[in-house]
Amino acid sequence: MSKNKLYFNKFSIVAIAIIIFSSCASRKDVVYFQDTGNFETLVNDNTFISKFKVDDLVSIHVSSLNPEASGPFNLFRGSSEGGFRAEQIDYLVDQAGEIDFPVIGKLKIEGLSPEELRLLLRERLSDYLKDPIINIRLRNFSVTVLGEVLRPGTYPVNGEQITLLEALGLAGDLTLRGVRNNVLVIRDFNGTKVYTRVDLTSKDITKSPVYYLTQNDVVYVEPNKSGIKETSLDARASIYVSIASVLITSTVLLLTQRN
Repeated sequence: MSKNKLYFNKFSIVAIAIIIFSSCASRKDVVYFQDTGNFETLVNDNTFISKFKVDDLVSIHVSSLNPEASGPFNLFRGSSEGGFRAEQIDYLVDQAGEIDFPVIGKLKIEGLSPEELRLLLRERLSDYLKDPIINIRLRNFSVTVLGEVLRPGTYPVNGEQITLLEALGLAGDLTLRGVRNNVLVIRDFNGTKVYTRVDLTSKDITKSPVYYLTQNDVVYVEPNKSGIKETSLDARASIYVSIASVLITSTVLLLTQRN
């Protein structure tokens, strides 16, 4: 075996070893809930109640034993004649935090929970209906997950609550390049942005005020050093490829002109 070939083989082995060891992530960088013990029991006292915000789209349906009496309190679009089913109209919470409810008029619902709104409507409808049944649902509950996750995007939420972990699950979980101890949650309170960072490697995440997400929350997972370095290398590689393409094209043109 020639010396050049021997040096090349040694160099290749060293280069492969460097790549393998530099790309390996330690347990503390990857594993969730590292501080939990075996058979440890945790009581989650982090209570969450969803509250209505400005620009929320709320569905409210009122029914009673007397359908004719409860009819005026439900707004529908279209007609049920000819076999077509009329579509119920949802209520948009305006900039004043109010909705315009039939017969009753303006109702301030910003900051109320669905149960609080239900009690308020029962009280205001008591002069018109006996024991009304009121169904309330937030129609535009969605969260956005960005950054180092498998499927970044905006996800609709069925129900009245979703945890940060469930949102990350919808997005396919973090990639190995995602920083787990510094996940950012961006929350909007009437135009004011609140930024909160959480540590997924600790069991105390369940105590965080952003463990339960609210409508329109944004979750961002930043890349670790290797992810940033890889992105930088990809950008440089693209530049080098472009330069090489220009040089090759120029060389071919020069050779063609000479011939």
